[in-house]
Amino acid sequence: MKLNITLALILCSFLFVNAQEISDTSFGKGLINFTAKDSSFSVKFAPRFQFRSNTSWDHDGNQYGTGQQNFILRRARLKFDGFAYSPKLKYKLELGLSNRDISGANQFNRNTPRYILDAVIMWKFAKNWELWAGQTKLPGNVERVVSSANLQLIDRSLLNSRFNIDRDLGIQIRHKSNLGGNFLMREKFSISQGEGRNVTEGNEGGLQYTARVEFLPFGAFKSKGDYSQSDLKREEKPKLMAGFTYNFNQDAVRERGFAGDYMIRTDGTIYETDQTTIFADAMFKYQGFSFIGEYAKRTADNEIATEADGVTPTGDVVLTGNALNLQAGYLFKNNYEIAARYTTVEYESITGALPTDQYTLGVNKFFVGHKLKVQSDISYTSVNGNDDNITFRLGFDIHF
Repeated sequence: MKLNITLALILCSFLFVNAQEISDTSFGKGLINFTAKDSSFSVKFAPRFQFRSNTSWDHDGNQYGTGQQNFILRRARLKFDGFAYSPKLKYKLELGLSNRDISGANQFNRNTPRYILDAVIMWKFAKNWELWAGQTKLPGNVERVVSSANLQLIDRSLLNSRFNIDRDLGIQIRHKSNLGGNFLMREKFSISQGEGRNVTEGNEGGLQYTARVEFLPFGAFKSKGDYSQSDLKREEKPKLMAGFTYNFNQDAVRERGFAGDYMIRTDGTIYETDQTTIFADAMFKYQGFSFIGEYAKRTADNEIATEADGVTPTGDVVLTGNALNLQAGYLFKNNYEIAARYTTVEYESITGALPTDQYTLGVNKFFVGHKLKVQSDISYTSVNGNDDNITFRLGFDIHF
């Protein structure tokens, strides 16, 4: 109730401020897009939501069973961004309101809904240098850093759901340089808490260290298109971004580092082990064609969690293994797009998880780019070459 009142007051205050000075805006540029008369701050308020229909059929060895159908509000977000005091000091605040956005309450976040997705300040303190502080996405695989509003298919791949490193609390240093001609390089480093977003009850285990380097041999993409799927800008010349990420989570206490169950022993202490995740990925776009490729691998010093005696298994296991994701699409001039994806995931045998292959085919219609679109896709999933599933999804996305 308190959160609802707070949000209503925030919205009313922005509407009041906006009434004092009308600023030009249009659909997709923010519901409110305001800059103070003295240029001391700016704010853009952009709500969005994604509605989805899922129908799934499981194969029982002989035939596919009756489809299981449901409707969900997959995402509902309120996003605020702009600058404060100086254009060199930017900020972003994003709140999640859907059940999937706020789920994950536990004793380490005081058993409360996780409303805050991003709360970060970004300070350009020198030429080509930025300092980020707060809660936001780590510089991990490109598919994860791409906003869920800018996806080519209705949702991210199995590689991402099993191996990404997602959001965390900490600081980041970012730098970019020109290696000659159009050749660009970007470096990103972060030190973070290591347990994911909205953790309030201290820091269990150690810190998480992430380093990423990106190479753009043909120059920058239009409108930051290397972090937006589909070639909506129809790049006139080939554009490529190749990235490499190394993540080390020291004394990690969760089964997937930043996420998964806490590995709590029967005596109340928490099992800790070092986890390492690496990514190699690439984004390519040219004249309506787009391609993304990703490889991920997670390892751990000791995958099997043990009791304090160091011998007796607790039942928790770190999800180690590797995955490959390949995705491509072509955008026609009428703004219809076809896209396809192949993902394969292999886990270490010690995890007990079975290898999975998934094939996805999608069709999209963009009305106002990613801001207003209708998407559909169908996926065939095979687990260990035996258990099969077919899932059809239809999604609607609106982003003011």
